[in-house]
Amino acid sequence: MKKRLIALIKYLFFLGIGVFLVWWSLHQIPSDKWGEFKESLRTARFGLIAPVFLILTLSHICRALRWRILMSPMGYKPSFINTFFAVMIGYLANLAVPRLGEVLKCTILAKYENVPAEKLVGTIVAERAFDVISLAIVFLLAFILQFDVVGAYGKQLFRDLLQTKSGHFSTNKILIFFGVLVILLIALKIWFKQFAHLKIVILFKKILRGIWEGLSSVNKLQNKGQFFFYSIAIWSLYIIGTWVGLYATQGTAQLGIQDAITALAFASIGMIITPGGIGAYAFFMAKVLEKSDIPFELGFANGTLQWFAQFMIVLIVGTICVFLLPIYNKNKTHAGN
Repeated sequence: MKKRLIALIKYLFFLGIGVFLVWWSLHQIPSDKWGEFKESLRTARFGLIAPVFLILTLSHICRALRWRILMSPMGYKPSFINTFFAVMIGYLANLAVPRLGEVLKCTILAKYENVPAEKLVGTIVAERAFDVISLAIVFLLAFILQFDVVGAYGKQLFRDLLQTKSGHFSTNKILIFFGVLVILLIALKIWFKQFAHLKIVILFKKILRGIWEGLSSVNKLQNKGQFFFYSIAIWSLYIIGTWVGLYATQGTAQLGIQDAITALAFASIGMIITPGGIGAYAFFMAKVLEKSDIPFELGFANGTLQWFAQFMIVLIVGTICVFLLPIYNKNKTHAGN
């Protein structure tokens, strides 16, 4: 009961951050620019949602195929259909409660494919570890292809943190920043040594160990080439989907693939921060597109549309999978009889 209450509080906290970012983002739009924001949404090319739908659904298919490869060293080969259903239902569950989808994915395959749920935990960790690495590579690409844009955004964040209202660097803020950083590093070192018995320290170590084990597990794969192919395909499709999405609104249609890579990199942070990326996805995309001379209101309109498209894809495909899952497995059982 206590764990559920803590999980609920965490969910409401991060959901609150998302709602706040929506409210704050809308208040960032000057009153004389509201017309442009609404016009950008009104004249959006909604027909482009169809190719984005197909592109992102294909990325989910690649994710299901990659997950099956991670199960093969354990001797389990679940059907592709059930694996895809589990992936999409997991995404659907995550819209309601973050991380619930990871549990649900495992229980679905445990029920319909007789794959022990506890043995699937390692594959989930491995997937997440490679997603973190993939996102880091996307950031690296963004940094290489748009050094001026990424650098400008980084400088803005740095200035917002350390400058005074008059635009001058505050010596006190700089000293406090580096002081806090040093204290934090020292505290972490002491924390790991002196409080190794605490549950939170043990949990953190388990997470780090799990990530390392997840990365190491790839060495045991027979189809390493396919695993890396699907990993590249997943994130390539994310980039292409974002690029197509930029064509959907006026003011962003002229942007190129390099802008899509940068937008995806920062928008992905929003997907991590708040449940389903609500508020944060569009906000981060709008802020980084500002550095490509896209007004905030136009970037926020495009980010909102792209976030909504992704939300609807998960909602529609995930719901269809919920209904097809028992039907497919019922027919499979009858066929086996």
